[in-house]
Amino acid sequence: MLRSTVLLAALCATASPALAETVYVRAGRLVDPEAGKVLTGRLIRVDDGRVVAITADGPAPAGARVIDWSGYTVLPGLIDMHVHLADMDQSENVAEPLLHSAMEIAYVGARNARTTLMAGFTSVHNCGNFRAYADVELRNAILRGDVIGPRISAVGAYVTIPGGGGEVTGFAPDVDVPADMRAGVVNDAADTTRKVNALFQHGADSIKLIATGAVLAQGTEPGQQELSEDEMRAAVTVAKARGSWVTAHAHGAEGIKSAMRAGVKAIEHASLIDDEGIAMAKAKGVWLDMDIYDGDYIADYGRAHHWPADMLRKNDDTTQAQRDGFAKAVKAGVKLSFGTDAGVYPHGLNARQFKYMVRYGMTPMQAIQAATTVSAELLGWSKDVGALSPGHYADMIAVSGDPLADITVLEHVDHVIKGGDVVK
Repeated sequence: MLRSTVLLAALCATASPALAETVYVRAGRLVDPEAGKVLTGRLIRVDDGRVVAITADGPAPAGARVIDWSGYTVLPGLIDMHVHLADMDQSENVAEPLLHSAMEIAYVGARNARTTLMAGFTSVHNCGNFRAYADVELRNAILRGDVIGPRISAVGAYVTIPGGGGEVTGFAPDVDVPADMRAGVVNDAADTTRKVNALFQHGADSIKLIATGAVLAQGTEPGQQELSEDEMRAAVTVAKARGSWVTAHAHGAEGIKSAMRAGVKAIEHASLIDDEGIAMAKAKGVWLDMDIYDGDYIADYGRAHHWPADMLRKNDDTTQAQRDGFAKAVKAGVKLSFGTDAGVYPHGLNARQFKYMVRYGMTPMQAIQAATTVSAELLGWSKDVGALSPGHYADMIAVSGDPLADITVLEHVDHVIKGGDVVK
């Protein structure tokens, strides 16, 4: 098993007392993303936090605890493959991370985790934070029950070149950046091997590479490749040896293809992907994780709040290109996960992306599958999350209305269960 799957199983075994009971959930409508179908009138039996049976609705055993969601549409808990829970928004001030202590970041992360869970996202891939291992500690705190939040797969820190898209930038040249904000800064392939090993040794589940420049990082350009193919291959080699995987932030077409040649499992953003890159992703089975909601938020909120002009320009240069690439990838049958880059916009609004995925070519069921079964497979957690068939964790949400008729109903989640425990 992947090391993240082993950790998830081990730590989730230490559950709250609420999990040590049998619970029945009545579902008026049940979305089954594995089969791509919607079932009506179902009774879900949960033992010790996992689904053990789904039957036609009927009487529950006398005295059993029953959660009545017969008036709702029920889905597996949603998955966001690209969030930044344990960090500060740096859009208005790129040096913002330098203004907050590690202790403050811990509290901010706890707040963001709770907000994300209440929005119906019961599992997330936390794709980086400037203070190294903030997401690892947040993951562990949630698994211990210290704070409330989704199941987290953590990357520990960004692997980036000096001054690249994963660095804190925009400060005076005589300012010293704390060492914990440079844990993933690498100078060559050998250094990459050392730093990636260190990330795993300190609890990272997977690795996040910054292959190209970024929209919201001063002094970098999205289309410019930063990490070399050799450096990225070194990271992939270490991850594979440890039973893990690598994802790459990559906007530019050449950086995307270089990362795929290096062996990454997924590409984040893929804003300027070309036809050759789409064909390569399809042939290699690489996931594209495209945050196609963000562009509108950055354009509207960023201009209203006077974000730096170069950020707004880079956003304009990539937004429609990314959406066009997404539409092409849907038609080509590329594996597309659900990732939003939450933290660029306020946490808890993750589900706003669904309507964009439908607008640019997916059916509502495909969009739901992207945020359940497809993302679970990318995480390596398919046996545990992303579906509600027997054996999976009882992570589920309830919404009013029919998301297959109107995908925006997922923006308003009425109830959330995580591991059989009602959290909302």
